[in-house]
Amino acid sequence: MKGDLFSSEYMVQPATAPGMTVENAKSIKYVVNGEMFARQGSMIAFRGDLQFERKGQGVGGMLKRAVTGEGLPLMTVRGQGEAWFAHEAQNCFVVEIDPGDVFTVNGRNVLCFDASLAYEIKTVKGAGASGAGLFNSVFTGQGRLGLMCEGNPLVIPVSPQYPVYVDTDAVVGWTASLQTSLHRSQSFGSMLRGGSGEAVQLMLQGEGVVVVRPSEATAQKPQN
Repeated sequence: MKGDLFSSEYMVQPATAPGMTVENAKSIKYVVNGEMFARQGSMIAFRGDLQFERKGQGVGGMLKRAVTGEGLPLMTVRGQGEAWFAHEAQNCFVVEIDPGDVFTVNGRNVLCFDASLAYEIKTVKGAGASGAGLFNSVFTGQGRLGLMCEGNPLVIPVSPQYPVYVDTDAVVGWTASLQTSLHRSQSFGSMLRGGSGEAVQLMLQGEGVVVVRPSEATAQKPQN
């Protein structure tokens, strides 16, 4: 058969080394040689000798069901082979984390990651108990983290002179050197008149970057 569909633009290329790479704008390829972790239900294709095991709560700190703020579980992928991961045609990106780096990310944006990375679920400091997405995953160690985002994200520098205010439903993640708190930008009088719909934001101060998606979060689909 012939046609544009079979051009090199769409044809997957042979793997050259183990680990994670961006296959195209909407998917990540992982050449597995041992073990890695991915969002439950995100595998779209694989080849080779791979086993997929769903993991829930209570199976060690590395496999907490709460890795996503929406309570979506992870799965372990073991063996040798290639697997492709994607979620609702969202754009995919790879973040390289080095020793000493600390990256806070909203669990809804986690697609897959190396087993060499560690994470823990933390409450966003200064955020109290209000709002969605305020329980985030903090990644440390050395390895690669695959993220997904609806559209192309904005990476906004934060400096002591210029704090950044982000909608809590739009924030993807930020570097750990930043301090967080909730900021109310709407007056009480405005709230009584119906408000602007943008009453409270997450304020980030210090030196670092914050990653923001170009839309607010949409409701999560029920998981089987």
